[in-house]
Amino acid sequence: MKTTVNILVIDDSESVTNRIKQYFSSHAVIKVVNTINNGKEGLEYIINHQGEYDMVLMDMIMPEVDGISILEEMQKRKINKRVIILTSYNKESAIKIVNQYKVDYIMLKPVKTEAIESRIISIINNGIEETELKDNKVEIAISKLLHSLGIPSHIRGYQYIREGIYMMYQNPDMIGGITKCIYPEIAVKYDTTASRVERAIRHAIEVSWSRGDYDVMDELFGHSVDFDRSKPTNSEFIATLADNLRLNSKPVMS
Repeated sequence: MKTTVNILVIDDSESVTNRIKQYFSSHAVIKVVNTINNGKEGLEYIINHQGEYDMVLMDMIMPEVDGISILEEMQKRKINKRVIILTSYNKESAIKIVNQYKVDYIMLKPVKTEAIESRIISIINNGIEETELKDNKVEIAISKLLHSLGIPSHIRGYQYIREGIYMMYQNPDMIGGITKCIYPEIAVKYDTTASRVERAIRHAIEVSWSRGDYDVMDELFGHSVDFDRSKPTNSEFIATLADNLRLNSKPVMS
């Protein structure tokens, strides 16, 4: 069974909550179940929807109810959830107060979303069985690799490519069966057709070739990037990334 972690984000900055929600919109492991821009509403959600989230990402300074008050109420009600504090308020006295509560980590703003992702994964990895952890790390590596290649997570082809890479990673013999095996399996999972899967993947590769990290593309796809940036076929693209994951303990990432 795939292990996932459901995240509740509470921050009075809509730009922060929107950025986090967008980044994890198609993540293999991390799911944002709700974003709230008010401390009072955030506390109400924490109390009344305890079965819907596993971890809280929370600012300290918010309207009506601040982060410290939320932590106090969680402790009082024995709500034992993972907590990461995101804050621009870095006075030592405030940090000491926060550390009195069951907080897993404090991250000072501004913080990159990739750093938040890494911290969440390092926290939830504790206690995950080795086989599940390995699968999760592979899927996370695929997601990061696709981000570095400039493929936005909100387009359909991103999801299809991610599935295709994981399938070929697990079974290298599929390299000759992308049309007969990979497209149909993805189509069934997403309730679509194989031809639409093929077109969506092609479109995602075209997007990647126009906005991806040149150095990453050069390392992965070689001389074709140096000359005319000619695009690989769907099969070549998926197979190359799957090979990269198999052959390198630390795949090329941004």
